[in-house]
Amino acid sequence: MIRNAALGSAATLITGTLAASLLLAPPAAAASAGSDGRLPEALGVQIAAARAARAGIDWKDCPADWGFEKPIQCGWVKVPLDYAKPYGKTIDIAVDRIGSTGTKEERQGALVYNPGGPGGSGMRFPRRVTTKSPLWVNTSKAYDFVGFDPRGVGHSAPISCIDPQEFVKAPKADPVPDSEADKRAQRKLAAEYADGCKERSGEMLPHMTTPNTARDLDVIRAGLGEKKLNYLGVSYGTYLGGVYATLFPTHVRRMIVDSVVDPSQDNIWYEANLGQDVAFQMRWNDWQDWVAKNDVVFHLGDTRAKVEARYQKLRSKAKAAPLGGVVGPAELIGFFQGAPYYDSSWVPVAQTWAAYEAGDEQALIDAIAPDMTDTKGNAASENSNAVYTAVECADAKWPTSWSKWDRDNTKLHQKYPFLTWSNAWMNLPCATWKAKQSTPIAVGAKHGLPPVLIVQSERDAATPYKGAVELHRRLAGSRLITEKSAGSHGVTSLVNPCINTRVDSYLLTGKVDAKDVTCAPHATPVAPAPAPAAAKSLSSDAPTESSALPAPEELPAVR
Repeated sequence: MIRNAALGSAATLITGTLAASLLLAPPAAAASAGSDGRLPEALGVQIAAARAARAGIDWKDCPADWGFEKPIQCGWVKVPLDYAKPYGKTIDIAVDRIGSTGTKEERQGALVYNPGGPGGSGMRFPRRVTTKSPLWVNTSKAYDFVGFDPRGVGHSAPISCIDPQEFVKAPKADPVPDSEADKRAQRKLAAEYADGCKERSGEMLPHMTTPNTARDLDVIRAGLGEKKLNYLGVSYGTYLGGVYATLFPTHVRRMIVDSVVDPSQDNIWYEANLGQDVAFQMRWNDWQDWVAKNDVVFHLGDTRAKVEARYQKLRSKAKAAPLGGVVGPAELIGFFQGAPYYDSSWVPVAQTWAAYEAGDEQALIDAIAPDMTDTKGNAASENSNAVYTAVECADAKWPTSWSKWDRDNTKLHQKYPFLTWSNAWMNLPCATWKAKQSTPIAVGAKHGLPPVLIVQSERDAATPYKGAVELHRRLAGSRLITEKSAGSHGVTSLVNPCINTRVDSYLLTGKVDAKDVTCAPHATPVAPAPAPAAAKSLSSDAPTESSALPAPEELPAVR
């Protein structure tokens, strides 16, 4: 197995000797060990947290190639690879922070962030302060903003499943199969990917679970010197938050979860992905309706049916002859799914497509084609996908019968074709996974947990609305803010005073409304004024309402 190639030098696994383990193990721990020497994981995390509290975090200027400007600082927190063996192998978790901007009296501690994925890095979070994001000015007076790379991600013992340059190479096969031979080819690719994960990162795979990341989060809390955790989680970060609240309810001080994964055990993760297919189609339709409404600007069709027909024509053209030799149907889906994900993508995606249809074909190709010279970025993309796969495969037992996958996705594709097969192939490695698969934790807390603030748009594609309702039901005392008739993913990064003021109030005072709240939607994206000449591409100097768009560090990671 090629393990060392997948582990950064700062995240190298460290083996403690048996003698050292015996010397360091407290009597209670030794008495609790099973016949195989394993401890209860609940005890393992206590041991690791106590160790982190003693060690603290040695904050220093971030390495230059990490891309974080001063006064952001970086450091490491050591966690067990296996919490049942807290004196065994460890990995280093990369963290960064920027201090609160207010007075000493205003400071309330650290606010820790996870953007989702799984596989997303939270280390851009402190940049909300350095870039002076207006939505976070008040909160940053009270809190240090702390980000981290979850286990397996970025600088935290990064895992890999395939050569990054091979991972980004295009064009890939059309995800919508035309024949049984197409399906067999995709199944073969998925099985080879699972084998690659085992070969390149096998030692990490059994431990790449959400409960372990939640335990890491508690060790980070201790390393920060915080008695209780203040946490903001978006997308998959909501599931991480729900698991943390279940395992450590009395360790929570403030928690906001935004765009919520349904935490039901039978939803993690096979059913969750099927649910996404339905929700993405709904939001894709919403975007097409908006494009049609603005046909005077984009000239892509004045009805949803005409816009869809235009898209299918583009798709067929790219399948027959990949655009620029590199953009086929798979690459088009990767580009166009940005619109259902984020309202901030509505205008640029439509503009770039319109420019293509008006004769500027290169703009679309440049927006989609991989940059084979960006080896660092390609490695990050491959790592993110590897972690996504590893966590979802490790969290739950997946169906192994191809007939079930085939039956479920064939049926869904008939009514919800936009994302169904693409999503299926992305997750199919879990059907032949070569490492332990767990039973999802029963998320829920009734005692000891303070009020949790849940924020959700009603038409979210990536995390359908029922997930927020379900988590709300499971977390006693929580409050749900619903953004009515909206569908962007990552609500707390958008301008909506009904939501923004409540987020500020909760983080600054701990207070929530007496009952759940429904807010009107944030402003619908505004198409640029019609131009007398052909539509300009995203790369042009056409004016945009950039001040209203979230910065990259404020967007949740895609799942």
